[in-house]
Amino acid sequence: MPIMETENGNVKQAEDAKLLANEAYKAHKFAQAIDLYTQAIELNSQNAVYWANRSIAHLKLEEYGSAIQDASKAIEVDPKYSKGYYRRGAAYLAMGKFKEALKDFQQVKRICPNDPDATKKLKECEKAVMKLKFAEAISVPEAQRRPVADSINYRSIDVEPQYAGARIEGDVVTLDFVKKMMEDFKNQKNLHQRYAFQIVLQTKEMLQAMPSLVDINIPKGNHFTVCGDVHGQFYDLLNIFELNGLPSDENPYLFNGDFVDRGSFSVEVILTLFAFKCMSPSAIYLARGNHESKSMNRIYGFEGEVQSKLSDKFVELFAEVFCCLPLAHVINGKVFVVHGGLFSVDGVKLSDIRAINRFCEPPEEGLMCELLWSDPQPAPGRGPSKRGVGLSFGGDVTKRFLQENNLDLVVRSHEVKDEGYEIEHDGKLITVFSAPNYCDQMGNKGAFIRFEAPDLKPNIVTFSAVPHPDVKPMAYANNFLRMFQ
Repeated sequence: MPIMETENGNVKQAEDAKLLANEAYKAHKFAQAIDLYTQAIELNSQNAVYWANRSIAHLKLEEYGSAIQDASKAIEVDPKYSKGYYRRGAAYLAMGKFKEALKDFQQVKRICPNDPDATKKLKECEKAVMKLKFAEAISVPEAQRRPVADSINYRSIDVEPQYAGARIEGDVVTLDFVKKMMEDFKNQKNLHQRYAFQIVLQTKEMLQAMPSLVDINIPKGNHFTVCGDVHGQFYDLLNIFELNGLPSDENPYLFNGDFVDRGSFSVEVILTLFAFKCMSPSAIYLARGNHESKSMNRIYGFEGEVQSKLSDKFVELFAEVFCCLPLAHVINGKVFVVHGGLFSVDGVKLSDIRAINRFCEPPEEGLMCELLWSDPQPAPGRGPSKRGVGLSFGGDVTKRFLQENNLDLVVRSHEVKDEGYEIEHDGKLITVFSAPNYCDQMGNKGAFIRFEAPDLKPNIVTFSAVPHPDVKPMAYANNFLRMFQ
């Protein structure tokens, strides 16, 4: 067959694959869309549209590193293709890299000087960068900063007689209080700031005293539940408690990071989890996720929501408490539970994790960063992170880590899964994600894992999303980011 005919055939097949990919994308089947755009690229790599389209599908799956790579490839194929810069700018923005995003939106504006949308986004980006510069200029160096927690005396805050919500009598957070508070939250009523301060400060004290790696002991015949990301989906959290019972010493839980951001009921989620921790420290364990950080909270809605429902002082206070959250847990010396994943080097021992000084904002590299950000990959070995932070690690890495630490299983969260969970690496690694129909658009199920002692066989329970009041996800997010939703 002549070369020309083969090329024409490839171009047609590539277009067919792109059309199918577009349909999958519209149906929010983003992983399927990526596979189909990949087929189109393999057939015709010189079409910038395929790269840019695959970039936005990666963006939807929060794979920002891959999104940047694909958008850069689109630009390389066609330097005048505005959508390449647009997609890359959006990915940089999602990572909080405003200055890099600004350069790309400036380029979009050069290519499309009369596009009102490009003008609007450039203005918002400029505002975000100015705000960032201002915040940097007035920030007090870490060493000189006095914890905001030290300046709060919640007992001196008066509760108005007309306040009809949940009340804490004295110092003890009771189950009755937590139930009343959850009922109020369900009806979109706020908790009085006095009690919110009390819960957050008591939680900080408890978390501060814990090690970076927490050992959990489940006696024979007892059970333990691990939940993944909740991401501000309060009504789905209530559903978990409906399905599996409220946290108690007999029914303990571990929430494995990413309690806040994206979902617009993050304040309700965090105060509920913290209140249960105050009520009974062994009823609920909490691990840090990559979204328990200032930079993520500034972009993805928690900061704006806290300012709206509580106050600016709470923004600082939550940031301090998040720095006290443990980084990983080990159940009965056998199950390692962490938000993100494993490491860029072999030979990391549990003692190394215990030794991490976690009382800081997450760094951009090193063990703490990798615990919060890494993801598993099907191929053996290690690869670059599709998120642009942390790394991807294969089944051989998981197996060696387990062997070297005499463990049986890794449980992690951090990634949306269609069924709410995924078992990988020859059954040695389970991802669990507990935010169903994530961001009101992914159509996924949520899941949690129940372990029964002593055999600790994982029993996975899946569930669907429940209705919530008409407040959209990202309602409190950075203005600029909302433009891309």
